[in-house]
Amino acid sequence: MTVVFTVTLAILAAAGLLTMLRLLRGPTTLDRITALDVLAVLIVCGGAVYVAINRDGSNIPLLAAVALIGFVGSATAARLVERGERHR
Repeated sequence: MTVVFTVTLAILAAAGLLTMLRLLRGPTTLDRITALDVLAVLIVCGGAVYVAINRDGSNIPLLAAVALIGFVGSATAARLVERGERHR
């Protein structure tokens, strides 16, 4: 099972690097907001792998909170960007 966890973490790390590239290069603000949302999802997935490796469910509420904050933050930021573009 450790091979599966190692491969999973490697894939998540590669996805995180590509997401950071999109965050830094993104031509529009919405691209950057989407990259931040994907980064929050990757953090939650990495935390879930950590929970699976250690077989300790005490971090699950933290993962749920990070996922909720990531969703609400992305939705709010996208709405603010839309509102800003509408006033131009």
